[in-house]
Amino acid sequence: MGKNIILIGMMGTGKSTVGRLVADSLGYTLIDLDTEIEKLDGRTIPEMFEADGESYFREAESAALRSVLLRKGIVVASGGGAVLSTENCEAMKQGGWVVALTADAASIVERVRGDVNRPLLAGDVEERVGRILDERKDKYLFADVMIDTVGRSAEEVATDILTHYRG
Repeated sequence: MGKNIILIGMMGTGKSTVGRLVADSLGYTLIDLDTEIEKLDGRTIPEMFEADGESYFREAESAALRSVLLRKGIVVASGGGAVLSTENCEAMKQGGWVVALTADAASIVERVRGDVNRPLLAGDVEERVGRILDERKDKYLFADVMIDTVGRSAEEVATDILTHYRG
């Protein structure tokens, strides 16, 4: 097996959908980090945010990331905010090949509007997406490759990733 593949990027860039296609193509296991966090904690992400706040969630996210990166033959679909921790970024670089999926604000808003499982988007979705994109604009630069997902199907993005990966 080659290096693990870690997908990073803003929510709504297609990490989970594209990750499934890439994992299936390579015979790897897809690990959706948000699902892993919920499994380990026994609560949904909105429940964690409501009861214990974002800082608690971020700690749970870091612990789950460290745990999954001990495995081999995986594609990790990280949460959009996993890159907020320098330690997480370093762990991802050491744990595999990092791909940043990107999209513009309008595309992200269109993709995530109405998703009640995204506590960071409560309220004005356009304002929240714009603010989060601005806050995180430099956080994805450590990736080995950046791939724009706007106007492309998940299959096209997955093929692009696999082409770079197989180099």
